[in-house]
Amino acid sequence: MVAAVERILVICSANRCRSPFAAALLREQLADRNRGTLVASAGFGDAGVPATSATVEVAGTLGLDLTEHRSRAVDPALLVRADLILAMERYHVREVVVQDPDAWDRTFTLKELVRRGEATGARGAGEGLGDWCARVGTGRERGELLGASVTDDVADPTSGGAAEHERTAEELQDLVTRLVGLAWPG
Repeated sequence: MVAAVERILVICSANRCRSPFAAALLREQLADRNRGTLVASAGFGDAGVPATSATVEVAGTLGLDLTEHRSRAVDPALLVRADLILAMERYHVREVVVQDPDAWDRTFTLKELVRRGEATGARGAGEGLGDWCARVGTGRERGELLGASVTDDVADPTSGGAAEHERTAEELQDLVTRLVGLAWPG
């Protein structure tokens, strides 16, 4: 049975670019589908820092308002409450699992989850998010997430200019759209 409220946590390094942007995209797309899903974001940097100006600007061109966003630090309580944890890099998955070893089955990089979901198949009617994650993660090995990889990591545009932020935004739009189609079809 599908849970009444699902909690998604999106994580990146500082919670100033990728994760707030991806979380906003996810909230927008799930709202359009009338889903009872709560989406939050966090990072491994300091709390209370605004999104970068380039992130706010690129998000604004897409109708997303990140002007009030303030970074939140990952903490064990956030991890325990999340039904799905989406990381921007393999490194983030490793850090999450160090803090909460039980989070392995529900923590993926966004790219990894989309890739595995497309290979495994969309979430079925009545299939819980946790059950779908378990199905998608069948055969997954922790060693697969060692090192960095363009296959699994969304590049961090923080120190780049507008072009890097725009490329990251386009990539995240594509990945989030594909994820929503897989994990919350129809």
